Amino acid sequence: MTALSALNTIHKTGLFGNCQNKEKSELTTVSEVKDIQIIQIVHYSKSTVKISSINLDNLKFPEEAMHVSSNNKTRIFWNGPNNWIVVSNNKEILSNIKKKCDDKNFAVTDLSHSRTVIELKGNNVKEILKKGCPINFSEFKLNNCANSIFHGITITIDMINNNPETFRIFALRSFGESLYHSITDACLEDGYKGI
Repeated sequence: MTALSALNTIHKTGLFGNCQNKEKSELTTVSEVKDIQIIQIVHYSKSTVKISSINLDNLKFPEEAMHVSSNNKTRIFWNGPNNWIVVSNNKEILSNIKKKCDDKNFAVTDLSHSRTVIELKGNNVKEILKKGCPINFSEFKLNNCANSIFHGITITIDMINNNPETFRIFALRSFGESLYHSITDACLEDGYKGI
């Protein structure tokens, strides 16, 4: 059986919206992120293991709200008290997590096939996100993450680069198509490139 992404027949490539008289390099790009591992880790309150003692892909678990630990393969989001989301293109990340986070002290859940991930890249991305999300993006910076909504759809936002602004938007797979249309509609005013 072949796994299909949530946006398999929805995401279109090309130029859309108000693209006339604009350099293609100036347009916001919209893409679907596929083939990544998304793992939720919850640290039990009665655990005897200190989270600060665990290294995952040479990264510590962030212990402050909105913070992300990252390297070129793996990102660890603070998702709430004693709760993290690990996003990685390391195919062995789940087995690595299970070796370091035993089931007596942690709940580990693979969310990889239950999420849609849309990446927005460009110099105007914060303005696009402001059209549907109540977060104060003026204070949002590189390696920040947050849970919020976009036009009523629950999302997780991760800022992965600041030059150009690059955000990944995570949502439940079942809301993927609605989220995609909401985001691309928000992009139409300035035009966008689907890649």
